[in-house]
Amino acid sequence: MAAPQVTGRKITRQARAPPLLERAAYTIAEFCDAHRISKSTYYNLRKQGLGPDEARVLDRVIITMEAAARWRKARERATAAERTGHTAAPSAAAHSQPAHP
Repeated sequence: MAAPQVTGRKITRQARAPPLLERAAYTIAEFCDAHRISKSTYYNLRKQGLGPDEARVLDRVIITMEAAARWRKARERATAAERTGHTAAPSAAAHSQPAHP
């Protein structure tokens, strides 16, 4: 297709694409990509009770943006506690079952 200057056509602005919807949740693969961890690391963390909160929608597992933010904050606190020599309780405590006497 020839340039507008050659054809004499009027140059018009192209319509902008509508704004993308803000992401509300990650799949496990998207979460791993966004946080630069491997899927095997994700599953190891989850097995240890250190993974983010998950929600199941039909046959899919999603991680909300809020759950991802809570997970990052918990990891930051745990890292800070390790550096200062404090033994912080892992965030898994919220996920564990109470002990039965």
